[in-house]
Amino acid sequence: MKPETTDEPTDEAPDLDAVFKALADPTRRLLLDRLRERNGQTLGELCEPLGMARQSATQHLDLLRKANLVTVVRRGRERLHYLNPVPIHEIEERWIAEFEKPRLHAISAIKNQAEEYAMTATAPEPVPAYVYVTYIRASAEQVWQALTDADLTARYWGHANISDWQPGSAWEHRRADGSDAVDVVGKVLKAEPPTLLTITFEDAPDAAESREPSVVTFLVEPHQDIVRLTVTHENLPNLEMLNGISAGWPAVLANLKSLLETGETLPQAPWEMHNAHS
Repeated sequence: MKPETTDEPTDEAPDLDAVFKALADPTRRLLLDRLRERNGQTLGELCEPLGMARQSATQHLDLLRKANLVTVVRRGRERLHYLNPVPIHEIEERWIAEFEKPRLHAISAIKNQAEEYAMTATAPEPVPAYVYVTYIRASAEQVWQALTDADLTARYWGHANISDWQPGSAWEHRRADGSDAVDVVGKVLKAEPPTLLTITFEDAPDAAESREPSVVTFLVEPHQDIVRLTVTHENLPNLEMLNGISAGWPAVLANLKSLLETGETLPQAPWEMHNAHS
């Protein structure tokens, strides 16, 4: 079952003051740690191992949600909480990356080696879902067109997304460099214009070992002159893909946001910047 709706969005994304205030409390940091370990938990699941009253947890989660650190996705009668990495990424870019990048790259390499060694000795943990939230000054219809129009996706993604976008239809993620190479294929599971699109996402269609495809859901929620776009990527096969999309989705959606708000994509492809610094 895929996410159906999220809580009512605020008029604009919160500033960093709200983020620092939310992170200052150790209980709120503990709640974020719990979501980092396993994303998409109900209020009861978050409270139970911490011995915390539901009312107290609700107050902390409200502050985290207002700071855009937590996103609440409704599935029927359940409210699932997801960690939103965007504000923490902004803090890293503003306060850490430029000052500590060389040292942190070395530490990260050591940590990654240790984690890889540990993973060979233990059974693999389930890969968490990835959730990204962004706010765009546009209508829901404009965002839907940007997600489904082959010419528009070619402009901000470097790939044309080709389909008739009917439930059960196939779709292709075809390079716009003239080669017509197809890097991703899938099927349309749900299509409810202009607010909900769910697709399977097979990033290795020609691999010798077949695997169950991951699933991407685009939820478009209009609010006055803006929309809140929530992208949920689930059923990820491994941490390598999680790391890849954690860099890929922010880059693609930043380009989409720029195109819709200014009429132009960013001056350089943002994923090229990530590749240059990785």
